[in-house]
Amino acid sequence: MMKRIQSVLLFICVVSIAVTGCRGGGEIYNVKDAPVITASGKTPSLEEMQKAILTAGAGLNWSMAVVKPGHIVGTLNVRSHQAVVDIVYNSKTYSITYKDSTNLKYDPEKKTIHENYRSWIQNLDNNIRNRMTVAGN
Repeated sequence: MMKRIQSVLLFICVVSIAVTGCRGGGEIYNVKDAPVITASGKTPSLEEMQKAILTAGAGLNWSMAVVKPGHIVGTLNVRSHQAVVDIVYNSKTYSITYKDSTNLKYDPEKKTIHENYRSWIQNLDNNIRNRMTVAGN
């Protein structure tokens, strides 16, 4: 009886490890047309938006490159991983969308990526929102 219980437990452990190790990652997370909200309620200028996004990204170790007014490319390097996003913005909304990645198990057919990607984008989004609140005072 004890040998059977041990066999069952071993089988459960092996299956659990196999399932955990074979996860395909999470679904690509994009921020689409997030509203720009300032503490004062004033609509920020395009320059204020740009400054807030650049500052928010720099605070989280993102490299930000201004492509043109209203468009920034953000790159995050974490160890051997790299995430690249397009940030398109105006004075009322902004979007953060997947552009490219290295070493993040990106699957274009399933639209999945390394599970940490979601938290990196959520942190960037939260930091942009926080910067806009400060900038809009």
